[in-house]
Amino acid sequence: MSRENARILVVDDELSMREVLEFMLTREGYQVSCVGSGREAISVIQREDFDLVLSDIRLGDLTGLDVLKAAKAKNSSTAVIMISAYSSTENAVDAMNFGAFDYVPKPFDNTELKGTIAKALELKSSELEKDLVDGDFKRTLHFGKIIGNCPRMLHIYKMVRQVAKTRTSIFITGESGTGKELIARAIHDESDRRDQPFVVVNCGGIPENLIESELFGYCKGAFTGATQDKKGLMEIAHGGTFFLDEIGELTLGLQVKLLRAIQERVFKPVGGLKDIEVDVRFISATNKRMAEAVMAGNFREDLFYRLNVIEINVPPLRERKGDLRVLVQHFLEKYAKEMGKEVTKISSYAIDLLQKYDFPGNIRELENLIERSVALTSTNIILPDSLALSVKKRRWIEGVEGKRFNIDDVVHGVSLDAILEDIERAYINKALSCVGNRKKQAADLLGMTFRSFRYRLDKLGIDK
Repeated sequence: MSRENARILVVDDELSMREVLEFMLTREGYQVSCVGSGREAISVIQREDFDLVLSDIRLGDLTGLDVLKAAKAKNSSTAVIMISAYSSTENAVDAMNFGAFDYVPKPFDNTELKGTIAKALELKSSELEKDLVDGDFKRTLHFGKIIGNCPRMLHIYKMVRQVAKTRTSIFITGESGTGKELIARAIHDESDRRDQPFVVVNCGGIPENLIESELFGYCKGAFTGATQDKKGLMEIAHGGTFFLDEIGELTLGLQVKLLRAIQERVFKPVGGLKDIEVDVRFISATNKRMAEAVMAGNFREDLFYRLNVIEINVPPLRERKGDLRVLVQHFLEKYAKEMGKEVTKISSYAIDLLQKYDFPGNIRELENLIERSVALTSTNIILPDSLALSVKKRRWIEGVEGKRFNIDDVVHGVSLDAILEDIERAYINKALSCVGNRKKQAADLLGMTFRSFRYRLDKLGIDK
């Protein structure tokens, strides 16, 4: 719907507010009509058609809710936005329950209000809002359990279909919480192995002294407590897909054994003498920069190239914000159903707050946020105040290794020395890990003399 064709009715009993809104919206290219009372608004609505009604809650003679009901009775597709200086959760919930697109408290930000109006008209035109609320995902929003239709996700769907029928090893990269395991599962489900096992191994979640026996199994008597033979996860995955998550956490010794298994499709259990043959499709994933790990000598180059035949990079949520609304709606419906609550919608102002947040925890963080918001809300609509995370009030300084510092904590008093010490320790540990704990090279990475570097190690109590 072009702006020149969009008709907006402004309803407000304050002349100055009507004049401001008429001037602002006319400059945006809309056809604007203004009335000063509820009765006049209802009369105009019954005679003429409007694409959107912007109405104050308190009008003197009637209420904005009466105008809302009249607009929806005339044409249910008319978008209605309520505004009021008397902001309350009760008013907002009533307005949304009667079909308002959103509820905007005064004083409002002109840019945000114009954005809300544009979104309301866009959703009216495309009927996307109805699709979302009714769960009608007809626009290829789902691919298996993956949700989203931004260009980068559509490209990933295409790659999944292309590689699924092959036996080629797949290497999935991306930040934590982006859904790498869902991509691996989609490849398995699209393949000829879909009816066979899909076995997941979290290489970072199994103690180092146990992971070899978990992967390859063991024979009776291999070590104390091995009272009988036990199959490893790789053997259990025979005929199916073997997914190695956090592959960068494997020790160099275990990398050698995994390389042989991938190259020859055979392995020996711990304490065993006989090779076991397996037919598995290898998919691995990491949130690390593996090329750097290879250069630092922490990951075998030959294994890296065996695993990384085809790479699929999953974008972080901040780079696919176009999928945010549909992801929110999906999680809202999921947790409302699980908790037995009638939470059906989220305010577009709440969506705007989420759009401004970078989500360092990606989709996993978003899901957690919506779950908490559904659990905590006392209404059937998630409003900005219902969000368990107040995005506008959180300004994070991102540290290394995932640590974050909230600069707003300074109002409660903080220890700047302790914060700087944490940052310094994190950078030193990171530098050491990049060069295999070689202190001289780590000092060079940090632009320090070796003597100064050793002094800081002693000061911070870092034993490397």
